[in-house]
Amino acid sequence: QVQLVESGGGLVQAGGSLRLSCVAPPRTFSLSLMGWFRQAPGQEREFVAAITWGRTTYVANPLKDRFTVSRDNAKNTAFLQMNNLKPEDTAVYYCAAAGSTGWPPREESEYEHWGQGTQVTVSS
Repeated sequence: QVQLVESGGGLVQAGGSLRLSCVAPPRTFSLSLMGWFRQAPGQEREFVAAITWGRTTYVANPLKDRFTVSRDNAKNTAFLQMNNLKPEDTAVYYCAAAGSTGWPPREESEYEHWGQGTQVTVSS
């Protein structure tokens, strides 16, 4: 079982920033496109962003002005920088890894490995 580990979630006031991290096993990370999803209470999980090994990025349109995805291949770590957070960004954020797939990979089914999630709560 491949383990992805997210960190960096927490409680932040509206307008604040957080940077989420996701560490993957080296072999998984080197073969994978990395993605971020989120799931708010009572809502379906939704795509947030993705990044290829070569650092081509895609962020969901409603979020691209505030969220940035990046990765450090030497550290097997992907990042999600979230700025100007809003209460509606409150959710559990998940990272995921995908092998060869289409672009952009916005569907959960395209991802093979998932983390346990990290809670982000934005207060008004």
